[in-house]
Amino acid sequence: MYGVHDWAEVHRLAVAGKTTTDIAEALGMSRNTVTRLRALSSPPAYERPSPGSLLDPHKDTIAALLDDDAEAPATAIIEHLRRDGYRGGITILKGYLATVRPQFLAAKHYQRTTYLPGEIGQFDWWHTGLAVPVGKGRCREAMGLVGSLPHSAGHAVVYTFSRTTADFCTGFAGCLSRLGGTPDKAVFDNDTSIVASRTGGKVRLHSEVDALLGHFGIQAVVLRPRTPESKGQVERLISYLQTSFIPLRSFDDLTDLQAQSDAWNLEVAQRRHLRRLGATVGEALAVERSFLHALPAEAPDLYARLEVRVSKDSFVRVAGADYSVPPGYAGRRVSVRLSLWEVVVFCDHQRIAAHRRSYVPADVVIDPAHARALRLAREAKARLERSDVEMPTVDLSVYDTVVTP
Repeated sequence: MYGVHDWAEVHRLAVAGKTTTDIAEALGMSRNTVTRLRALSSPPAYERPSPGSLLDPHKDTIAALLDDDAEAPATAIIEHLRRDGYRGGITILKGYLATVRPQFLAAKHYQRTTYLPGEIGQFDWWHTGLAVPVGKGRCREAMGLVGSLPHSAGHAVVYTFSRTTADFCTGFAGCLSRLGGTPDKAVFDNDTSIVASRTGGKVRLHSEVDALLGHFGIQAVVLRPRTPESKGQVERLISYLQTSFIPLRSFDDLTDLQAQSDAWNLEVAQRRHLRRLGATVGEALAVERSFLHALPAEAPDLYARLEVRVSKDSFVRVAGADYSVPPGYAGRRVSVRLSLWEVVVFCDHQRIAAHRRSYVPADVVIDPAHARALRLAREAKARLERSDVEMPTVDLSVYDTVVTP
């Protein structure tokens, strides 16, 4: 059974212009399998976990050896593993090296200071330190996902209030939209919003991230921990944003922060003249955009999906706030679609409530229609408990009319 990663790799190679035969040879699949995966508009729902191997106890050692020399041959590596008690064969080792070695070679490669246009993008989270109002007298720190194209020094930032996988997916798609296309590869930190697990050099991305990269046809390069120099361009860019954009500014809310940031990028950051470019950042970015892949015509689905239970008083708790639903759903399990701006509630595939998302801690968001219906339901329940139910007066004369011949 093929999983999310296989689907993402097939779509990435297809975006790069590879034929079905080329993809099948590169990934070791049959042409029929490649055709089926290309035909899927979304990734497979499940991925079968790989079985354990004799290499599992030695993967950290392999990672350390590849850190020292990413091109070390399998014959040299197996000598070290034998001394550590490895009893498997070299064939298994070669197969594993084929999957993890590219990560180490790529990390070494991306420490360069020059890049081809459209070759890579670097992405990193930025702790802005900004306390942005979220309503009701409360503030929260804004986080920024920063995307940079090292060749042109063009950049984009999308702001959120947290660093979840859903926030990353929304920010990543927003950065690509602002940059005007997709690079061949994207370089990331070993961040928990992106990486589900890591064993030595073998990285497993969250399925949502893998699917999003497949949608855009981008290959991920996930750096090893504590190697910030491998994405020096975006690190320097964050320092530039902190010292040049933040000072002497105030923001009404997250929307205002995003609008001011986008405007400053166009009016200030892109007008910088860099000696290495021999032009402004905006002029270099315009050239690099011609090397980027076009954004897919169909936008990705960026909603996070949750399942929650409706409380006795007809509320659902989502991301630290309570949102009302119509009375009558108490105790039922409902599905929730969550974006940066919206909370939509469904029951049995029927939409029952929609609210603007609140970032106020412990907030209570009530639709006036839900409040009115809940009040009427409570009043009716109270009358029933008091046996105080209004009954219409019956006109008994109607029976005389019925029985009269």
